[in-house]
Amino acid sequence: MKTQEVIKGLLEKLRSDGREHEVVEFKEAKNQYDFDKIGKYFSALCNEANLKGKRSAWLVFGIKDIDKSIVGSNFRSRRADLDSLKAEIAYHTAGRLSFVEIYEVVFPEGRVVLFEIPAAPKGMPISWKGHYYGRDGEELNALNLEEVERIRSQGQTEDWSAGVVEEAKLDDLSSDAIDMARVSYKRKNQHLALEVDRWDDITFLNKAKICIKGKITRTAILLLGKSEAEHFINPATSKISWILKGSDNVEKDYQHFTCPLLMNTEAVYQKIRNLKYRYIADGTLFPEEVDQYDPYIIREALNNCIAHQDYNLSGKINVVEHEDGKLVFVNSGKFIPASVEEVVIADAPESTYRNPFLVEAMINLNMIDAIGSGIKRMFNIQRTKFFPMPEYEFAGNKVKLTITGKVVDINYARKIASMPSLTLSDIIALDKVAKGKSLGDNEVRELKSKNLIEGRKPNFHISATVAKITGEKADYIKQRGIDDAYYQAMIQEYLKKFGEGKRESFDELLLGKLPDVLSNKQKQHKIKNILQKMKREGKIKLGKNKAWMLAEV
Repeated sequence: MKTQEVIKGLLEKLRSDGREHEVVEFKEAKNQYDFDKIGKYFSALCNEANLKGKRSAWLVFGIKDIDKSIVGSNFRSRRADLDSLKAEIAYHTAGRLSFVEIYEVVFPEGRVVLFEIPAAPKGMPISWKGHYYGRDGEELNALNLEEVERIRSQGQTEDWSAGVVEEAKLDDLSSDAIDMARVSYKRKNQHLALEVDRWDDITFLNKAKICIKGKITRTAILLLGKSEAEHFINPATSKISWILKGSDNVEKDYQHFTCPLLMNTEAVYQKIRNLKYRYIADGTLFPEEVDQYDPYIIREALNNCIAHQDYNLSGKINVVEHEDGKLVFVNSGKFIPASVEEVVIADAPESTYRNPFLVEAMINLNMIDAIGSGIKRMFNIQRTKFFPMPEYEFAGNKVKLTITGKVVDINYARKIASMPSLTLSDIIALDKVAKGKSLGDNEVRELKSKNLIEGRKPNFHISATVAKITGEKADYIKQRGIDDAYYQAMIQEYLKKFGEGKRESFDELLLGKLPDVLSNKQKQHKIKNILQKMKREGKIKLGKNKAWMLAEV
């Protein structure tokens, strides 16, 4: 978030341009301003920023548009009311896009509010209540068709999901799935409910961005097609496989599902045995019982697999349920964002989508709750239950997401529960420490600056501060180990008693006393370093038979 000084400098620059242009809009808005008009400007400024190659656009309240003088604005003077505008805007925009940030700056002349508006993501023009807006100079207008298509065609050679299946007809779609799609669309667009009832099927499918000018698309086949219509998208497949595995990792049951995915995602959900999980800890610390897997997480993860699958790879989506309390989702294709942490912490929509036409249709049918923030919500749900964080793996051109439906380490859960001030990014990083995963340089700096971890890369463990707060002092000592002076004293005592000792003797002496966080190989390397350090300090020396002895002997 930008500082007040940076914002004041930016505002001065915007005012000094002398006039409004396509990516900046000034409004007096002394008291109130029409909500629908804000939404239209949001859509227009998003799209124009994209077309002009700008990262952001700006809507500014409290500035007179003629001479750019500050007149002050009382628009939503309570900060909570101002922040709630983000969700209100997101509800009516494609991709649930909203402001990057809302800034307030107070001058002697009055308060100025600046809305930072992100550029429309590549491949996805932003609509407001189903309509695309743009600007012609200072004028607010509908975005023309050429500009809509220019945005849609960005950053990719072809959107597979938007491809038209010329030989497919309306009869190849499931009437039950279309009826379900209408219900979902009306739930998402309540202001159009009565109008939707008057549309015929083709009109509805066009309006919902599932078909294009009455022609059946691959998206239509995936979401609404009859099961026998899957051949239209060959060699791609619409299959989802549910597999149940026992604690020995052997398959015990399975079932395959195909289109219409709008209906069959619910069938997959029903196959998952979402048992109640009872905590075996103090009732004051945890609720008595919770679902192993939050329903939102299951649906979000499954719909993300559908939305981001690389259908050109001809793979199927796998949902693997493990009886020991894990749920694994696998889809084909690379993970497009830079990192999971970036998606979760930034809590912002991605700028590029693999299947933008499919994504927009799924948003219109209320299948995807919110692009970007849906993943963050999954992390927060696991956090509130003190379950391990969702775990992503990227290998073999696949994305694998593992959801754990139980408390794996009760001591770790207690640590998290007893430190409510931890941010989500802290918990994600500490979760990696608990799982023995590697940390990024930024994560290491952040955790060390807050005194949450100790150790050297890649062997980190919880800090003494965390251990003291959580009462895990013994666990801390086991993880951290004891000062090297203690190990040196043991070596010296051994040599005083037995005169000399070979390396394997010291391995036997010290291996069991070194911190548990180290592997056996790392423990042996540490013993070697301790012996070399004692040699440099003149405390011990190496004899002719490669046996160590005290230096003064």
